[in-house]
Amino acid sequence: MTDASAAAERSIARAPIDRIGAAVLAELVESIVSGRVTPGEVLPPEAVLSTQFGVSRTVIRESMKRLQEKGMVTVAQGRGTHVNPMTSWNLLDPMVLRSLIGHDDTLGILDDLSVVRSAVEAEMAAAAASAATDESGARLRSSLDRQREVIDDGDAFREADVAFHHVVMEMSGNLLAQNIALVLLERAVESARYQGIDPEHAFETTLAEHDEILAAIVDGDAARARAAMAAHILGSWTRRRLPTVKD
Repeated sequence: MTDASAAAERSIARAPIDRIGAAVLAELVESIVSGRVTPGEVLPPEAVLSTQFGVSRTVIRESMKRLQEKGMVTVAQGRGTHVNPMTSWNLLDPMVLRSLIGHDDTLGILDDLSVVRSAVEAEMAAAAASAATDESGARLRSSLDRQREVIDDGDAFREADVAFHHVVMEMSGNLLAQNIALVLLERAVESARYQGIDPEHAFETTLAEHDEILAAIVDGDAARARAAMAAHILGSWTRRRLPTVKD
């Protein structure tokens, strides 16, 4: 057997374990986020979890490492694995954030997400305006034109809406902010709770607000671009937000 074929065989052999491990990890994250397992509580030992999930101890051990990386548990030799309070969790971890949104009956997480997203993307829009060129401005205009073309197709319009924000992020040149903003945006748009309800003329309103952002960016007006993006993101969420018991 060649080195290449041996490596391929090992990769194939690992694949089912990786998928199973991801499923186990997701279930453990859900159990912590949902409150079924509370902060300070000790998770069952490896042997018990192995039997519970029907997987090897190796899979359980790897899942514990991943939970620790996410800040959700602390592994203490001889004292077991303790669940950490939410203040220790990596809230930007995609799996953690997805679960938080899924259990967010009051929409408080999505409220906070929208505030943070508006602040980050507003600064990126300002940076995009400062760095705008004829070429980048044309790309942003083309993205907005695509939205106009598909305004009668809800799914295609939402996809084009996200693409517009991607172009602004790329124009900003801030890779760290782009990484943070994409995590927030991607977790939000996959949530039915974030989609909420589309009020009458919602797409037309989005187009008008994107027009303002585009105009500010191509004009090189950072302050106007910042204000337009912040108002757009917060306003869009306010318009779509479903009422909750908290309200």
